Amino acid sequence: MRIVIAPDSFKGSASAVRVCEALAAGWREVRPDDELVELPMADGGEGTLDAFLLAVPGANRMPVRVTGPDGRVVQASWVLLPPTPELPGGTGVVELAETSGLPLMARLDAMNAHTLGFGQAIAAAIDHGVSRLLLGIGGSASTDGGGGVLVALGARLLDAEGLSVLLGGGSLPEVATIDVSRLRSLPEGGALVLSDVTNPLLGASGAADVFGEQKGADAAQRADLEAALASWSRVLSAAGVAADPAAPGAGAAGGTGFGLMAWGARLVSGASAIADAIGLDAALADADLVITGEGRFDAQTDGGKAPAIVAEHARAAHAPIALVAGSLAAEPHGFVSAFALTDLAGSAGAALADAPRWLRAAGEALAVREGHGPE
Repeated sequence: MRIVIAPDSFKGSASAVRVCEALAAGWREVRPDDELVELPMADGGEGTLDAFLLAVPGANRMPVRVTGPDGRVVQASWVLLPPTPELPGGTGVVELAETSGLPLMARLDAMNAHTLGFGQAIAAAIDHGVSRLLLGIGGSASTDGGGGVLVALGARLLDAEGLSVLLGGGSLPEVATIDVSRLRSLPEGGALVLSDVTNPLLGASGAADVFGEQKGADAAQRADLEAALASWSRVLSAAGVAADPAAPGAGAAGGTGFGLMAWGARLVSGASAIADAIGLDAALADADLVITGEGRFDAQTDGGKAPAIVAEHARAAHAPIALVAGSLAAEPHGFVSAFALTDLAGSAGAALADAPRWLRAAGEALAVREGHGPE
């Protein structure tokens, strides 16, 4: 049999690469002679760089030092994809989670965290001469509307007296104008923003109200950040560089989607773009089974998260698909098999404590059920 393994990361317990490895190891315990194709997926968040590095021949990791979301130096990287006739400078893939992500914070600071480091990594890719940018924006620590990114790319955020304003969402109300005279241009092939989030910038489903709490903002701070983002939107509109705050995805990564749209980037489904870039359809062409998964399978999965996109492509290729999840919070439909690590381990705590062990167990169970046991 030919088995394609294409999961997302199990956030907090295993990267997509590690999930692939563990599932494959379990399958081989039962069916050692089967062909296993490991294609770790991502949706623009954590693991995006790893997905490209593993799937794209000639992809190279490019080290870069940036300012992290709390001001400390971060040793990060971006990925250079090889050139093509259409993109002679290659494509630069930059992951916000690696440069400005929530785990990089020494302590949560919703009002002052920023995206400067993400912008610095983007600038490094532009300086290298890439022809196109792919920008993954999941996992942000901040709610700064992309202000830090724009500053790193040459913009100046100025107060009423013409002085530079401090970074962070809490400082956005002080921004009276934005000077874009030195703002870097996009590469000739443009920039695609990879995200699975469709929230607008403002309102009850916006960046502050929906995502602020996980970044440490209490109710009062979320209200302040909502007002700050509204002010930021008005400033950009007055400067003639505004995106639509109501656009789907404008609220992604604390409004970083909005800031990047104002720069001229285009938001797309992260998982779909990554599936195309890593050649998922070609891998699925002769697959006897496809295995996908994520840490928590729930009602949001069908909204464009990686397992839903993999399932969509697998069904188009008429390949049966199985699901492995850390937990199942919604009924999975359209899968020939579905396993939850919490069921295999006996509890959520046990599953989280040793996810690779239970992923291997899931791989073995799938091989028995879908591979019809040892040959």
